[in-house]
Amino acid sequence: MSRRQVSVVDAIQHDPAVRTVTSFVGVGSASPAINVGHLLIDVGTPEQRGEPIEAVMARLTRIARDVPGTQLHLQVLQTLRLETQASRGHYEYLLQDLDEDELQTAADRLVAALKRSPALSDVSGDGLGGGQRLRLDIDRIAAARFGLTLDAVDETLYDAFGQRQVDTVYGPANQYHVILEATPGLLTGPMGLDGIYVQPISTNPAANLQTVAIPLSAIASVVHEPAKLALPHEGLFPATTLSFNLRPGYALGAAVAAIEQASRGLPPSVTGHMIGATEEFNRTAQSEGPLILAAIVTVYIVLGVLYESFVHPLTILSTLPSAGVGALAALMLTGTDLNVVSLIGIILLIGIVKKNAIMMVDFAIVAERDGGLSPAQAIRQAAIQRFRPIMMTTAAALLGAIPLALGSGTGSELRRPLGIAIVGGLLVSQIITLYTTPVVYLLFSPLVRRAAPRQSLPVS
Repeated sequence: MSRRQVSVVDAIQHDPAVRTVTSFVGVGSASPAINVGHLLIDVGTPEQRGEPIEAVMARLTRIARDVPGTQLHLQVLQTLRLETQASRGHYEYLLQDLDEDELQTAADRLVAALKRSPALSDVSGDGLGGGQRLRLDIDRIAAARFGLTLDAVDETLYDAFGQRQVDTVYGPANQYHVILEATPGLLTGPMGLDGIYVQPISTNPAANLQTVAIPLSAIASVVHEPAKLALPHEGLFPATTLSFNLRPGYALGAAVAAIEQASRGLPPSVTGHMIGATEEFNRTAQSEGPLILAAIVTVYIVLGVLYESFVHPLTILSTLPSAGVGALAALMLTGTDLNVVSLIGIILLIGIVKKNAIMMVDFAIVAERDGGLSPAQAIRQAAIQRFRPIMMTTAAALLGAIPLALGSGTGSELRRPLGIAIVGGLLVSQIITLYTTPVVYLLFSPLVRRAAPRQSLPVS
């Protein structure tokens, strides 16, 4: 494994984007198996490499394919990770079953199905099923004929391979454990079993009988069979982890849908669920709708208390759809995913965009109440008088978000969706709401007059 990993390092370190490579085998791997290694590849900052990290990862993966006997799985090192262990991909899916053989079969079927999905790449299992083991089949009749018991066989094997402590040597300052083991030459492979002899255990210690050691091969046969390198568990049940990455142009939601579709053909006893970042995405996706609805309801209540009306808040909230459409259109045009950061930008638009309508509605209400103007005259005068403040405040918010949308450098990938959502939402809402807000105000004006409380005349 060390030689093969060195070959991988030699192949990828000549790439122009690779600055340094740190390689180690076994320690710190996703499993205790020594056939798993890690590479820490430094590709520098975006300014230093001059290309997206996805392009570098795809190129390094193609280079590593030329190294026989190895598979290279790359992922970006995140500052904040939701996973509890290292994996071969950014996202993970956990399968559990009481039957280990059925679990492995189901995992292999699911991996094969997911590899055909256009949304997923680098689909793989945990890689723990490629080992081998030796099983000793003891002929109990032959062992009894030689006077051997299973305990005698077990004790002999433990003496040879179990590192039994048989004594302690005490020195002036230290003590040393004496370990019983077979000759080192017998520990290097399965052929060492041919040199193991079993001494019969006498049932009568008082009898001074000379016993003859029996070779292990006379009473047992060695069977080679496949086995897992490790038996991972999640809680109390056997488990296996599937890892995957996303193909360019696909969001995590498409991957989750593909996994749910492929999992429908698994046996009922096999259960699966997302873990790590995928599980958190599911929770976020389920709470997106209630979160946006709660924000709108909160704004409606606050505006209702402010204007003492059930209708005027609806006029102000009518500006939100255009902002949402603009934000989503900007994300689609730039090829940016709708993630948690861009969702934060859409929620921020609720507070930024509605100020345009608030400026016009405030002015129109005062013009109707104090100036005795009709709703049409009041909202027209409000649109004219408040045009410049609306444009100034929108321009200030827009110019403040442009550096987020166009910025570069370390961490810009995290901030860019926020800026794109705000810029797109402000541009579209600014163009549309200047014309739609007066129309909505006029449409709701009969409802305002009807819902207004009747005021009694003062008695002189």
